[in-house]
Amino acid sequence: MVDVLVAEGLSKRFGGTLALDRVSFAVPEGAVFALVGANGAGKTTLIRILMNIARPTEGRALVLGRNSEGLSGTGFCDVGYVSENQDLADWTTVGGMLDYFRPFYPKWDRELEGRLVRQFDLPLKRKLKHLSRGMRMKAAFVSSLAYRPKLLVLDEPLSGLDPFVRDELIESLREQAAGTTVFLSSHDLAEIESFASHVGFLEDGRMLFSEPLGALMGRFREATVKGGARPETIPDAWLNFEAVEGGFRWIHSGFGGASSADEAWEVFGDAEVAFRPMPLRSIFLAIAKAGRGKRRAEGRAA
Repeated sequence: MVDVLVAEGLSKRFGGTLALDRVSFAVPEGAVFALVGANGAGKTTLIRILMNIARPTEGRALVLGRNSEGLSGTGFCDVGYVSENQDLADWTTVGGMLDYFRPFYPKWDRELEGRLVRQFDLPLKRKLKHLSRGMRMKAAFVSSLAYRPKLLVLDEPLSGLDPFVRDELIESLREQAAGTTVFLSSHDLAEIESFASHVGFLEDGRMLFSEPLGALMGRFREATVKGGARPETIPDAWLNFEAVEGGFRWIHSGFGGASSADEAWEVFGDAEVAFRPMPLRSIFLAIAKAGRGKRRAEGRAA
C-alpha cells in the first residue's frame, strides 16, 4: 500500500523552543488519520510543515511522494486544506468564492459542488463576512472537496462548532473517505473514534505512537485485581498502577489476552483479575497521566 504522507525525523525550532522533536510517521492511502494531542503539542506546526507554510529545522516530509518544501502551485490540485483559522475573502459571496477557485482545479466537479452546497444549505448569494462560523467552515469544506483531492488535510476543523454542524461535517468526511486520504488534527476524541482508521498521539512535540485505531484499542485495557500484595516491581506495560479498595488497578498498554492474565497471576498469585476495554478518551487520559508521572519522577531524580 502506498503511503500518501510520510514524515522522517521532523524537528522544528522557534528560537530556543523545540516545537517538534524528530517526528516520524506514515499515512497509508485511503486512511483517515487522526492526529491528537493537547493544545500546544505541536499539531498545527506539523500541519504547517506538511502544507509548506513552514519549513522544518531538520528532517523532511513527503506529500503524495513529493518533498513538502517543493509543494506549490499545481501540486495543490490534489491536496485539500481546511484550518480553523483559515482566512476567507470576507468581501465576496459564497458563490463568488467558488467561482474564483473553480478554474484553478482541472478536476473540479460541478455536480459534487452543487450536491455539497445543497447538503450544507449554503446561501450562495450571501457574503462570507455575514456567515456564522459553522457556515464559513461548510463553505471551506466545499471549496476543498469539490475537486476530489487525493489528500485532505484538516487542522481542528470541528473546534467550536455546534453539535449539528459537527455531525454534518463528519458525515461529509465519511462519504468522501472512500476516495480520499484524510489527515486531521483534533482534540475531540469521542468524534474521532467514530470514523478514524489510524491515530497518532503528539505530546510536547514528540510522536508517542502512530498506529491503526483498532490495534490501539486492542492493546489497551483497564485491569483490576482483587487481593494480593503490592509487587516490588511493576511491568513496563502497566501504566498508572495504584491501590484501590480490596486490590489494585492499572492500565495495561500491551494487552495480549490470556498471556496478560498469566502475567498478572505470576505477580499476584491466584487472585481474581479482570480486564475491561477502554474508550479512546480514557486511553489518552491514561497516557497523559503516565507521561506526567514519568516527567515528575525524572525531575526528582535530576
